[in-house]
Amino acid sequence: MSLVSTLPASYTQATPPAPVAPRHPQDVTVHEDQRGDDYFWLREKDNPAVRAYLEQENAYTDSVLAPAQELRTRLFTEMRARLQEDDRSAPVPYLGWLYYTRTEKDKQYPIYCRRADRPAAPEEILLDLNVVGAGKPYVAVGQYRVSDDGQRLAYSLDWTGYRQYEVFVLDLATRQPVPQQIGRVADFDWGAGSDVLYYITENEAKRHDKLHRWTLGTGRHELLYTEADELYNLEVARTRDSRYMLCEAASKVTTEVLALRADDATGRFQVLVPRTENHEYHADHRDGLFYFVTNLGAKNSRVMTAPETEPARWTELIPHRPAVKVAALEAFATHLVIHERENGLPRLAVYDCATGKTTRLTLPDEVYELSGNTNWDYRAGEYRFSYQSLARPASVFASNFATGERRLLKENQVLGGFNSADYRTERVWVPVRDGTRVPLSIVSRRDLSRAQPQPLYLYGYGSYGLSLPASFSSTRLSLLDRGLIFVIAHVRGGGELGEDWREAGRMGRKMTTFTDFVDCAQWLVDHGWTTPAQLVVSGGSAGGLLIGAAVNLRPDLFRAAKLDVPFVDVLNTMLDATLPLTTEEYVEWGNPHLPAQYAWMRAYSPYDNLRPAAYPHLLVNVSFFDSQVPYWEGAKYLAKARTLDSGGHALLLHTNFGAGHSGAAGRYDALHDVARDYAFFLGTLGVKQ
Repeated sequence: MSLVSTLPASYTQATPPAPVAPRHPQDVTVHEDQRGDDYFWLREKDNPAVRAYLEQENAYTDSVLAPAQELRTRLFTEMRARLQEDDRSAPVPYLGWLYYTRTEKDKQYPIYCRRADRPAAPEEILLDLNVVGAGKPYVAVGQYRVSDDGQRLAYSLDWTGYRQYEVFVLDLATRQPVPQQIGRVADFDWGAGSDVLYYITENEAKRHDKLHRWTLGTGRHELLYTEADELYNLEVARTRDSRYMLCEAASKVTTEVLALRADDATGRFQVLVPRTENHEYHADHRDGLFYFVTNLGAKNSRVMTAPETEPARWTELIPHRPAVKVAALEAFATHLVIHERENGLPRLAVYDCATGKTTRLTLPDEVYELSGNTNWDYRAGEYRFSYQSLARPASVFASNFATGERRLLKENQVLGGFNSADYRTERVWVPVRDGTRVPLSIVSRRDLSRAQPQPLYLYGYGSYGLSLPASFSSTRLSLLDRGLIFVIAHVRGGGELGEDWREAGRMGRKMTTFTDFVDCAQWLVDHGWTTPAQLVVSGGSAGGLLIGAAVNLRPDLFRAAKLDVPFVDVLNTMLDATLPLTTEEYVEWGNPHLPAQYAWMRAYSPYDNLRPAAYPHLLVNVSFFDSQVPYWEGAKYLAKARTLDSGGHALLLHTNFGAGHSGAAGRYDALHDVARDYAFFLGTLGVKQ
């Protein structure tokens, strides 16, 4: 069977539901630009007609995809069969205990456990999400923190997917909960001991704006600091050496850190270095010194130190290297671990505080993902990190600080006869229209012929300076084993090649992100990797913006596109300061109340740039309780696209009524969603088995 045959006719024969005639269409003129919005009414979340319309769209999507039901069932079965369903994470040693999570067959959620760090010690279950979430459509852990004396556990739960968390505290000696819990908590950590908890709350716009202190013994809650600037969010954490509490106020381009001795249960936070526009810095502490990762005079950042008594008196420790982005630093009793990016790849460097010598971890693959694992122990003699590639499952290693010796702690098992040697990974650099070379990360079956074009799945993001990880996915094997090539386009706007890479796809240069993606897709076609009839693409959130803009630019270039929780209604959202997360995004996309910035957003906003065209097959996935990108953005985009499409392809909307921005929380629920999405892609390519 040809992989490029047309989508079965039954995929497009069903009649899509017509939106109820809008009662409140929006006609607005901004900076002399008159824009109408016939689907503005879909924002009315509590309107029964909106819910009914979304449910009708789900029914339509199910009917269109009905011919692929057998394939969808097969995909779910084989993806589940690859899971080690009874599994356990690598135990984390801390204060005489080993902490870990485990899963059990047929149960959706992880179980959080510990046991004493001695042979044959019995297990203690601290939190079983399968019990907590019984009968609920959604439950997810936000944070999980053990006090530094090991006496209490604080954890946060989200019940809808809206990322609105409640914090609970458990006494680990008595196994009894502390009677009081707190809501709308965005971040928290323990002070010294187990009686003081510092926490951040969010306002109605979901901006993390207030820092509090909760003294459990007295039940007293104190408001310590309010961040007035609407561009900034707060985070709070205790340093690994347990000496300081750090509260970071951060916009997308500027930070400021406040500090308080962790054992000072009545004190006030003090600013370490006052904020200066476009100065980003992050702090840690060890042995009487603050350590700073800063971009002051160093676009890709350098490392500085200062005495804790004079935190603004900096001394350079590691100088700026233009080709190396210093992303973060972790301080331990004897060493520093420095997270870097170079040539588009993550790296870990270990700095010996006694000798000043730096050693980099060596890694085996051409394309990979590398990150720190759980490292709670300040006096640890080794560093735990996670490593994986597009063809190699994730593993947890511990690297000895003194010797560099590495030991494997945990390797994720992939069942069903998986062999990483059957797959090939590679890195290709693609010249785009202005001559810049954009990296692609690629994986395919090793036995796949390259003598002729193949079906190809291209994925992208390109925003906020975030780097797309070249990580392993056991579910993706279901596509690779059916002959698809999977490619990540590391387009500008991301952080793969440092701050210049980020700046080249941000604010007034945002269009570069979209043209990079289109140029990468065209290069893959021109160089015989694939054809437009075999090319499917996807992205989520800001990556959904990328896909929506790319499809508008070149609807002829793609066979199908999947947009997950997509940020596609850019202008309407950014013009409404009452929506969550809007005003703080002004320094990422622009402020549309300013004419020049409105103009550049107007040029790419996917919803506003839909036009009569033969669009590819589209699947738009949204979540009803999404706090990051409201469900109506994707719903409006799809409804409008359907009125302008001349290609006769399947244009589908699916709303998840039991999840938020990250999708389903249960592992089996998530697999069902992946199976639906993969069946959509494979159906558009004519793959039925």
